[in-house]
Amino acid sequence: MAAPGGGVADGGDATGDAGGQGGGSGLRTALAGLTTRGRSFLAAGVAATVCAYVLGQSDLLRVGLLLAVLPLVCAGVLYRTRYRVAGSRRLSPARVPAASEARVHLRMDNVSRLPTGLLMLQDRVPYVLGPRPRFVLDRVEAGGRREVSYRVRSDLRGRYPLGPLQLRLTDPFGMCELTRSFATYDTLTVIPRVEPLPPVRLAGEAQGYGDGRQRSLALAGEDDVIPRGYRYGDDLRRVHWRSTARYGELMVRREEQPQRARCTVLLDTRGAAFQGAGPDSAFEWAVSGAASVLVHMLERGFSVRLLTDSGTAVPGEGADGFAGASQEAADAAGLMMDTLAVVDHADTDTLSAAYDVLRGGTEGLLVAFFGDLDEEQAAVAARMRRRSRGAVAFLLDSAAWTRGAVAPECAERLRLLQEAGWTAVAVPSGASVVDMWRQADRERTASPAPSTGGRS
Repeated sequence: MAAPGGGVADGGDATGDAGGQGGGSGLRTALAGLTTRGRSFLAAGVAATVCAYVLGQSDLLRVGLLLAVLPLVCAGVLYRTRYRVAGSRRLSPARVPAASEARVHLRMDNVSRLPTGLLMLQDRVPYVLGPRPRFVLDRVEAGGRREVSYRVRSDLRGRYPLGPLQLRLTDPFGMCELTRSFATYDTLTVIPRVEPLPPVRLAGEAQGYGDGRQRSLALAGEDDVIPRGYRYGDDLRRVHWRSTARYGELMVRREEQPQRARCTVLLDTRGAAFQGAGPDSAFEWAVSGAASVLVHMLERGFSVRLLTDSGTAVPGEGADGFAGASQEAADAAGLMMDTLAVVDHADTDTLSAAYDVLRGGTEGLLVAFFGDLDEEQAAVAARMRRRSRGAVAFLLDSAAWTRGAVAPECAERLRLLQEAGWTAVAVPSGASVVDMWRQADRERTASPAPSTGGRS
């Protein structure tokens, strides 16, 4: 079995060959593969033989023997016939947003010198992806191949195994059917839905590179110089003569280095903060919103970090997050989407771990997706604003999403966050991420945050 984009491996005796090893176990395997038709023929043949013996009818005896022997011969021939068949699977694409379709391409190669008989191909897929696909392949010539494909779709994000691939062999009379399974499987990753967000003015850093960026000088003084070798085209006014005399070659001062604007996306995963389940639940909206903001900020050139309430981030993420507007931006987005594809409710009931991570440094723009906040957790969320240049909060009230009625506590928590400097908006049931993103911009315009911002 091949990987999603790889070559094809020989099925082998245990995975793709149709045949057996003989002996008692082989005979039992062959007999167990008799179909309903084969068992009916065998039963009818035995009954006719017994009747012919009792009644003394030789013609009936010949008919009974024919009916009984035919399924046994078909089972034996099918079991002893060696079909060396190799299979491969390719996913297109291997990572697909929720509620979108992916196509699975299957290829079967006959690597033996004998043509195959009728083949029935079946792939195992989780129930959430749709019905189990089955295909009937006609005779495959020696060295030939057959290609088929099917579509899968899931409204729920996650990682779903596809396989193993099963091959059913049958004789021309349909008396016997044997199943062979390939050993490997592939994985389809269903990531959250990502909505393209418009560039709006939010408090915090302006751009990944632009007027709102920060700069750090490569030298802090004459005694703290980090020079580099002279390159053709360098301005001679930047030559550092003391280092030149020390190293015996022209050395120049480094230019000031831009510090990339940072954005941290905080996702509240506390189980007590969200009620309901399914693709239209508040938690799934928060995951989709976090994914949309992450991709948007990466495209704008920000260094992006994904943080959960438990204080965990994406594996392999640097201290400043993943850098955008670079060759690694697509890989960074893929890693974060893979993380969000399997994120689930956490056992924690507090935001303290995330607050401890945030207070350890100065954040650029902080975008948070909160569920239900009690008085204590709302106070913790309010303190997170102190270490960020700008903060935007999307508050999802479980009562509004499950019962259609806004809880009185939601307005109080929203006011508390706004007084702490957050640009906070309440998310009603069924709202789109784009609309709430624009509403956050309007809220910021109506009540400007302490930090100045540009386009993000």
